[in-house]
Amino acid sequence: MARQERAIRTRRTILEAAAAVFDERGYTSATIGEILDRAGVTKGALYFHFGSKEELAVGVFEEQLAIVLPPQSSKLQELVDSGLVMARRLRSEPLVRASVGLALDQGAMDLDRTPAFRMWIDQNTQLLTEAKERGELLQHVDVAETAELLVGSFSGVQLLSQLRCQRQDLERRVVVLFEHFLPSITVPAVLARLDISVDRAERLLAQVRREGAAAVAVEASVSSAPSGPSVPSASSGPSGPSVPSVPSGA
Repeated sequence: MARQERAIRTRRTILEAAAAVFDERGYTSATIGEILDRAGVTKGALYFHFGSKEELAVGVFEEQLAIVLPPQSSKLQELVDSGLVMARRLRSEPLVRASVGLALDQGAMDLDRTPAFRMWIDQNTQLLTEAKERGELLQHVDVAETAELLVGSFSGVQLLSQLRCQRQDLERRVVVLFEHFLPSITVPAVLARLDISVDRAERLLAQVRREGAAAVAVEASVSSAPSGPSVPSASSGPSGPSVPSVPSGA
């Protein structure tokens, strides 16, 4: 278990270092040597987790969606939650910020950036498909086109926020995006129940942190609990009256 935890920490350290170098230098100019220096790990450790610089970039891309949010009764609420939390994480988590910057890096000509958008589009497509099956979407909605439109719109909104104020108003801009976007796809009764408030992302992330801390505490208590008294086996315990066997046909 300790070795596994150490491997997880090492992988995270490498990803954070790669994200920082990509963010500062751009993907094309970044080198494995710079990433190794920043991470403080050996080349062997890096290549154990990532086979190339491109695999490192894909690992950074995956951090955009590397969080499990609390399930909701409405799939459209889960769609809203994923967008609001993405906006919050873009402002507070360097690794997520670098992931989006890498995906939009026009100079990264030798990097296939489509996986970054494909993962996000696929997530939205899944949520929208389930929402339509539950009757949350208007009948005319094309799920695939809507998923791509939402990803494209979010990308533009976050870029504008970055240019205007270093994303300080990003959560509010994403709320405005949803306020304009959702009425065109959502059944009115479902729309009225959606929570699209600016502070919802922080509340969700606080819940995720609490549940994560509780899970860690439970795991720690289980691993440190003393084992119970051993029960002597029939062969090793003191001899007693023999118990007659029960015939198999009884």
